[in-house]
Amino acid sequence: MIAWTSTVPENVPGSGPELQLYDSSSQEIRPLPPGAGTGMYVCGITPYDATHIGHASTYVAFDLLNRYWRDGGADVQYVQNVTDVDDPLLERAEATGIDWRDLAVQQTNLFRADMEALNVLAPQHYVGAVETVDWLVPVVEDLLGEGIAYTVSSDDGEPDGDVYFSVENGQSAYSGQNAWYLGQISGLPEATMLELSAERGGDPNRPGKRNALDPLLWRVARSGEPHWDGGTLGRGRPGWHIECSVIAKRLLPQPFAVQGGGSDLVFPHHEMSAAHAWASTRVPLAHHYCHAGMVALDGEKMSKSKGNLVFVSRLLNSGVDPAAIRLAILAHHYRSDWSWTEEGLGTAQRRVEVWRSAVRRGTEEATAASLTQAVRQAMADDLDAPAALLAVDEWCEQGATGGGHGTEVATLMSSLLGVRL
Repeated sequence: MIAWTSTVPENVPGSGPELQLYDSSSQEIRPLPPGAGTGMYVCGITPYDATHIGHASTYVAFDLLNRYWRDGGADVQYVQNVTDVDDPLLERAEATGIDWRDLAVQQTNLFRADMEALNVLAPQHYVGAVETVDWLVPVVEDLLGEGIAYTVSSDDGEPDGDVYFSVENGQSAYSGQNAWYLGQISGLPEATMLELSAERGGDPNRPGKRNALDPLLWRVARSGEPHWDGGTLGRGRPGWHIECSVIAKRLLPQPFAVQGGGSDLVFPHHEMSAAHAWASTRVPLAHHYCHAGMVALDGEKMSKSKGNLVFVSRLLNSGVDPAAIRLAILAHHYRSDWSWTEEGLGTAQRRVEVWRSAVRRGTEEATAASLTQAVRQAMADDLDAPAALLAVDEWCEQGATGGGHGTEVATLMSSLLGVRL
């Protein structure tokens, strides 16, 4: 699958402090361990309804990490998936009368266009789940062979042969330093896990499972559903969590530096992806688990069922400056839950105009260097974009007095913050 087009950030003189990044697993801000590298996997969309502001906020957040790494001279290895076959996609296709493949292509193309407009750097590897079935099947077969996965015989009208990961066997089969255990990533009590599993694509009440939290690895073929050759597994399609685990292990070093996504992916998705990785390789999936907050609309949770999603494409089609959309997102710390409002968008639109005017006026070289230092300091402190924006605001008020260095400041804003002026 081909990613969108993006421009490599221009070089900004100097370098910033060591990055301190929040880790959801340890629940603390800490540096990446030495030798962790700059591999990053950010979970992508299920392309049935893209791209709303919640999506955009997540990908802009990890774009900041990508840019800060690159600003320090790193060769970033960035992987993102597309879950281009899954229940929500199939359900939307059936409801709208569109072939699921056509819907996936349509929405993935829209997502690419939105990311390009928002100046999000493209991943080196942009991978669809459909492309990776051949990668995944041997992994599931091995887990079955080792007794860490099992098949379910159904008495509820479902076909026999669905393959599930055994949480209990995954925990007990291998021990030692960094071994995975249930709750390692999320830190949640089991009762909460059960609730979230039911809400987020799990099937805790499925008859025949050994543990209600056991996640699906391979769904055997059903009439009318897409399916692929699964070797000894039979024809079917992959589960969600194993998809990301296999792609990440295939394309990034083990363990890689940062697993990213929205906070709604902490459980079960990232918990179970980490479990699958450990069980199949005895190596942790990632050093850091980093999550972006959720976005509401005017204080109310955005959801497809409520019909209150704010789509990036609709904002762009109505004439909203993509730089303003990006600034409206960056006004909130990536880990915070926040609300999209017309007032917030208006503030961002005014900010864009002030910044552009200040860049045209220019600044003295020393003032530009001081601003660069302040922005880097903010980014190194757990990607504190709001602090970086305030530093630019202050420069606009006090430092943009003429002097011919406006171009350097514009490069800083584009390269580190991704804001095109």
